Amino acid sequence: MRLLIAEDEQDLNRLLAKALRKEGYVVDACLDGEEAADCLLGARYDGIILDVMMPKKDGHQVLREIRNHGDQTPVLFLTARDSVTDRVQGLDLGADDYLIKPFDFDELLARVRALTRRAGSEKKTLLTLADLTVDTVRHTAIRDGVMLDLSAKEYALLEYLISRPGAVISRQQIENSLWSYDYSGGSNVVDVYISYLRKKLDGNREKKLLHTVRGAGWTLREEG
Repeated sequence: MRLLIAEDEQDLNRLLAKALRKEGYVVDACLDGEEAADCLLGARYDGIILDVMMPKKDGHQVLREIRNHGDQTPVLFLTARDSVTDRVQGLDLGADDYLIKPFDFDELLARVRALTRRAGSEKKTLLTLADLTVDTVRHTAIRDGVMLDLSAKEYALLEYLISRPGAVISRQQIENSLWSYDYSGGSNVVDVYISYLRKKLDGNREKKLLHTVRGAGWTLREEG
């Protein structure tokens, strides 16, 4: 899942991003409201963590704008203001949750998990294709009765593909969904993970599910 953090305290911003990436989230992090708005125009997120008091645009302004455009991405506000009036204002604007600074990181992680569960509540729990079953709650994949030993990124790639069976998915689509804006790895990173996944998913099996569409991308489908 992909998260956006907008927090102008640089040390806290860095710690939040590090903690959430360690939990397996793809994270984009920014330091002001205008940058947050730009990120929201360029990518789709599963959850947003917004500081209320930020330069250029505050959290309330950012939230108001995205809700006015019909974006219902779950939002968790971070704020040093603990009055009931402040919390009510944010909730009335469309925030889903509030966390008062200073906070415990374990509580933050729990609230983010709850936030993203609600975001994915309409997503199917079990995705199947031929003899492959992917459990989007447990983050597991089983093919022909055998559990696949996937890394977090390999699983995320598989879930992304199986949720769009038969569709040809480009390298850019995968990069935009599974890697953050500040990723600085090699340009062939998608090809590398496709190769890892193909070995574990198809291997020596006669029936292949992961196919390359030359010049276009990859697709997960049953053939024959």
